Amino acid sequence: MKILLIRHGESEANVAHCINDDPARRVNLTERGRAQAEAASNELRAARFTHAYASEFPRAQQTAQILLRHHACILQIDARINERRTGMDGLPVKAFHDMVSVDPLRAKAGHGESFLEQMERLRSFMDEIAVRHPSGKVLAVSHENPILAALALSANDPEQVVRASIANCAWVELDWPAVHERTD
Repeated sequence: MKILLIRHGESEANVAHCINDDPARRVNLTERGRAQAEAASNELRAARFTHAYASEFPRAQQTAQILLRHHACILQIDARINERRTGMDGLPVKAFHDMVSVDPLRAKAGHGESFLEQMERLRSFMDEIAVRHPSGKVLAVSHENPILAALALSANDPEQVVRASIANCAWVELDWPAVHERTD
């Protein structure tokens, strides 16, 4: 299966530099975010997506609806591609970055999840949709942290990946299951 993981367009929380990890708190795309999604939609117009998924967050679903204007896919919602649970909803993003900077793979706040735990959540999603759509080309609209977690699943050094960033409406394409080269 090929999966294209795309980050949602710019959101109100991005502009405010605050955390939104609660899908019940409605955070929408900004005008710029809608324009980013429109531009991505035009770039991906020729892609032949067989299936489409988005997280439970309104900004991801809004982005997906714009991206799918040129495609006949039905959008499915899956909580496993939700934003990373930090337990810090509404706080400045800097507070989260400061908290995880010492150990970005294992650090977590209270009832939040670590990057390693998030990687396993993403593995569950990727494995299941690969079984469902083995020869499919899947679109998944998510968030920066879950996309990094998916990338880390096929990386030799997850700690390098956790420190990366993904711009709004940027995407990565992966083959899943990931094929690792043998090193014996």
